[in-house]
Amino acid sequence: MAMAPTFYKNKTRGPSPGQNRRPSSCFFRSHVIGINGQFPGPILNVTTNWNVVVNVKNDLDEPLLLTWNGVQHRKNSWQDGVLGTNCPIPAGWNWTYQFQVKDQIGSFFYFPSLDFQRAAGGYGGIIINNRDVIPLPFAVPDGDITIFISDWYTKSHKKLRKDVENGVDLGVPDGILINGLGPYRYDAAIVPDGIPYQLINVEPGKTYRLRVHNVGISTSLNFRIQNHNLLLVETEGSYTVQQNYTNMDIHVGQSFSFLVTTDQNASSDYYIVASPRFVNSSEWNKVTGVAILHYSNSLGPASGPLPDPPNAYDTYFSMNQARSIRWNVSAGAARPNPQGSFKYGQITVTDVYVILNRPAELIEGKWRTTLNGISYLPPSTPLMLAQQFNIPGAYKLDFPYKLMSRAPKVDTSLINGTYKGFMEIIFQNNDTTVQSYHMDGYAFFVVGMDFGVWTENSRGTYNKWDGVARSTTQVFPGAWTAILVYLDNAGIWNLRAENLDTWYLGQEVYVNVINPEIDKSAPLLPDNAIYCGLLSSLQKDQAQRINFSGAPSVVDASITVLLAFVIALFSYLIR
Repeated sequence: MAMAPTFYKNKTRGPSPGQNRRPSSCFFRSHVIGINGQFPGPILNVTTNWNVVVNVKNDLDEPLLLTWNGVQHRKNSWQDGVLGTNCPIPAGWNWTYQFQVKDQIGSFFYFPSLDFQRAAGGYGGIIINNRDVIPLPFAVPDGDITIFISDWYTKSHKKLRKDVENGVDLGVPDGILINGLGPYRYDAAIVPDGIPYQLINVEPGKTYRLRVHNVGISTSLNFRIQNHNLLLVETEGSYTVQQNYTNMDIHVGQSFSFLVTTDQNASSDYYIVASPRFVNSSEWNKVTGVAILHYSNSLGPASGPLPDPPNAYDTYFSMNQARSIRWNVSAGAARPNPQGSFKYGQITVTDVYVILNRPAELIEGKWRTTLNGISYLPPSTPLMLAQQFNIPGAYKLDFPYKLMSRAPKVDTSLINGTYKGFMEIIFQNNDTTVQSYHMDGYAFFVVGMDFGVWTENSRGTYNKWDGVARSTTQVFPGAWTAILVYLDNAGIWNLRAENLDTWYLGQEVYVNVINPEIDKSAPLLPDNAIYCGLLSSLQKDQAQRINFSGAPSVVDASITVLLAFVIALFSYLIR
């Protein structure tokens, strides 16, 4: 049973609908990107192997793409929703995504992938349920609740991206949101009256599945619930060894599923907290997201201090916590055979990339970020279209295996992946903040992480048995993280920083994976493709395209879910 959390307001109400009373200086009416009038957007709730058809109407004043964070789009990167695979949906146009959630289960989310738009919202959850023939590795929960946590700035996403372009640090956010809402008034000296907050209603003696996503801009957040354990059961499509945590560090772009049992005496409500990690300013202490867990038999409001977070600067705690997350090798997931049937530790590695990042620097007079000294430059014609139409010079397959001894540059350089090869990627973080890295099209195995500089001897510390498979991993400052990925999904796939500031300035690369044999089951160029760049002449005005919003016909007997998303800016009261 999926549950929609409600929201409640602190004691003093904000302006009633239609009133023009100016909000307090402590909270603001901001413009957010909503979907069908909702912020966050609707939950996409499907089951393994279902077909999904989403018609997107772009009512923004700028181009738009939606990407489906963690959905693998088997053989079908045409639907990935990033600049390397799709021309943007122009303002006022609509476009239909069609994809199959093939051989996947778990908790994911979607968001707008262009021009810092995620900073204004536009995100929503994705739930992929097990098929009935494959049991969950735990009892069916009494409820299913999605929670989005994020840092929030009152500046518009357009102003934020302009700041980043000019080398201005994002600074301390104006708040931490939980499901798009500001904090409960846990401290009258910090939180004013009248701010809407999230209220999650539960029954005593029940167990709920909480799917928690960090959809923020650049802030790692610690998630915890007062007096309740978090039993970790899944992360980004992999069932985990079930372990209790009192709190969990969730980095930008990551998703976790916890089972929470309502086993307390309900003498009061309980705090749900999301607070920043690894920050060194007293101003950050005032930036904490707080929601309320409300038992139906609660005797009163939550009170007292918030549950303690880990030491703010203790990256060792966070790394050890990340290392403790293990793959449940005996559980079935999308397929009946156990997850551990894929013995990744016994496969020979074919390619090794040691990818170093660097903080933003001036390259050709503009602030840019790099991977192995290259700041990615999107071509005017998306990579998939350039490949389909054999456009020469659109990109190069020369991304270096390691940092080269040369000046940093801006270029369209791709990783040349080997189809069904086994690639080892080591992310080395030379920045001063935690960075998250995500790979579209795949789940990779997180096999190692440590502080210092990675060397070949570091392989001796790898977990080659039950490292968790996921699509987003954190890399701590002055540290490395190693992943292994089996390149069995043909296409061109985005590998990026999830932190919006570093991603926007060029910290991404695409992995080109070509099946040398003709695969008749692979989807062709969509009939409704948008053309841009060197192929703009092929594009007709939308009004002249009879089937513009149509999608390729469904070719199998799986269930199809049809949705319509209208994406627009609207005014929203927020801290």
